Amino acid sequence: MTGTAAPTRQARLALTPHTSLAGLLDGAWWPYSRDLATELPPLVDALRKRWGRVTRITANPVPWPVSPHKVFVGAYAVHVGWFTGQDPDTMILLSYGLDRCDLLVIPPRPNLPPPHA
Repeated sequence: MTGTAAPTRQARLALTPHTSLAGLLDGAWWPYSRDLATELPPLVDALRKRWGRVTRITANPVPWPVSPHKVFVGAYAVHVGWFTGQDPDTMILLSYGLDRCDLLVIPPRPNLPPPHA
């Protein structure tokens, strides 16, 4: 019997241009869910060309029901630091080359109830 993996969704991401006029945020990210282990790999892959290999992130644990200390992205782990003093609507990603990406995190919409029949 062979198993099939569920298709990976692309990260919903909008990045600011690489200019000296850029603000404090490098972009915005719209995760589909509050499951960081599922949402982080596509985000890290989407940022690879611009920031290199992301090795660490920092976030506030309040918006994430499960707070893992590592999330595997392919064959390597991204280390996660949880800081209650960090704005719950931001995430900081640090790359192998010590570059930093600050993202505004737009919370996923809650599941809407089905329409009444």
